[in-house]
Amino acid sequence: MSVQKVFEYLSGYDLHRKIRVLNESSATVALAAQALGVEEARIAKTLSFEKPDGCILLVAAGDARIDNAKFRAAFGIKARMLNKDQVEALTGYAAGGVCPFDNPEGAKVYLDESLKRFQTVFPACGSDNSAIELDLPTLEKVSHAQGWVNVCKAYPAE
Repeated sequence: MSVQKVFEYLSGYDLHRKIRVLNESSATVALAAQALGVEEARIAKTLSFEKPDGCILLVAAGDARIDNAKFRAAFGIKARMLNKDQVEALTGYAAGGVCPFDNPEGAKVYLDESLKRFQTVFPACGSDNSAIELDLPTLEKVSHAQGWVNVCKAYPAE
């Protein structure tokens, strides 16, 4: 897994010093929230879905769940997550460390509206034990997001 790749990429935005390499795993939303001491919803999980010419990387709040009808309406395809064998080849990162930074050309990043409840969120940084706290405008900029979408089910009210 390549936290070093993300470190080098984010250094171009002077954000590399904000990367947190953790002593424990952050491979799941629950583990990341525990390791970072934040609520699960603030973990910006990067979900990877198949598309004919690469993959869709959807960054959503940790408590958000995909709504298949909304996904199909937004992207014109059925929501099929990448299988474990496809993840690294199509996203540039192994499962547990998939992030929205410095991905291969065929990987298109979208940000889900479920994130907009928070001032800052915590996406992974290329490994199963790393994260960075970013505000939403910065996340949008450094992920080169294609835009904002609403493809998740209603999330729990705060």
